[in-house]
Amino acid sequence: MASASRKQDLRTGGAWTPLQRVKNDLFWLLAAVAIAASHHLPPRALRALGRALGRVAHALARRPRRTALANVALVFPGLDPRSRRALVRRCFATLGEFVGDTVAVLGGRGGPPAPALTLQARAVIEQARGEGRGVVFASAHLGPWERVAASLAGAGVPLVTLARESYDPRFSRLYERLRAKGGVRVIWRGAPGAAARILRTLRNGEVLGVPMDLRSRVASIDAPFLGHHAPTALGPARIALRTRAPVVVGTVAPDREGTLVVSATRIAAEDLGPDAAGALALTTRINDELSRRILAIPHAWVWMHPRWTAPREL
Repeated sequence: MASASRKQDLRTGGAWTPLQRVKNDLFWLLAAVAIAASHHLPPRALRALGRALGRVAHALARRPRRTALANVALVFPGLDPRSRRALVRRCFATLGEFVGDTVAVLGGRGGPPAPALTLQARAVIEQARGEGRGVVFASAHLGPWERVAASLAGAGVPLVTLARESYDPRFSRLYERLRAKGGVRVIWRGAPGAAARILRTLRNGEVLGVPMDLRSRVASIDAPFLGHHAPTALGPARIALRTRAPVVVGTVAPDREGTLVVSATRIAAEDLGPDAAGALALTTRINDELSRRILAIPHAWVWMHPRWTAPREL
C-alpha cells in the first residue's frame, strides 16, 4: 500500500492517477476562484464566508469529522458526547475563519494586522539570538498560525521556515507567495541542498521555524503529545542539540483583553547531549509546551488531523 502511494506522489517522483488529477484540479480551481473573489470582498466578509464554509465542511466531510471526534474523545475522555460534538463543530468554523484571513492576504486585501509579539516573547527571542548559534523556533497549527511568521518578520526577526512541499506543486507556490508577502523565506524539506540551507540559517544567527504538532512522513519518534504518545518529528531536536542552537516554542493566542499576540517560551536543553536519549527528551519537552498551549484554546487546533493514526494520501 505504501509503495502504491509513493508511485502516485509527485514529491517522490510519482504521477497522479486520472482520478487524482481530476480531484486535485478541482481543489486548485476552487482555491483560485476563492482568491479571485477576494478582490471584491472586504476581510471581514471573507472571515464570515470562511466560517460558513467551515460549518459546511463539518456537515459534509464525514471522515475528517469522525477523526476530529475520535481525537477529542482521546484527549478529553471526561467530555460528554454533546460537548465533544460542540467542540469539533466550533473547531471547523474557527479554522474556516483562518482560511478566510489567508485568502484575504493572498488576494491582496491584507486581512487583519499581524499579531504583535509580547514584550516577553521579544526578550526570549532576542536573548536566544544573542548567543550567536541561531534559534530553532518550534510552533503549531494553532490559531491563525500563518500570522506567526509575519509577526516575527514584522518585528525584525530574520525567519526562515522549514516546510514540506504540498502534494500539489501549485499549492507549494501559493504557500511560498504567502510567506514572501511577509518577508519570510522557505526551505522545502525535499529540495536539493535543504540540509545545507538549514545549517547555514543557524550559522548566520537566523531563526529556523519548524511546525512540530502534526504527524509527518519524516524521521519520527513516539513522544507524549496531549497526554498520549504520538509520532513526532525528530529532526528539530537533533538539529538543535548538534548545533547547540537554543529552542523556543511560540504560538499565537488571545491575551487577557482578547487581542491576538504571539508569545514565546524557551525550552531548556543545556543538560541534554546530542544522542538518542537527548533528542527524545528535548522532543518531549517541546511537545509538553505545545500541548499546554493547545489545551488553553482547543477550539483553535486542527483536531481533524490524524495525529495518532497514519494519514491517508491525498
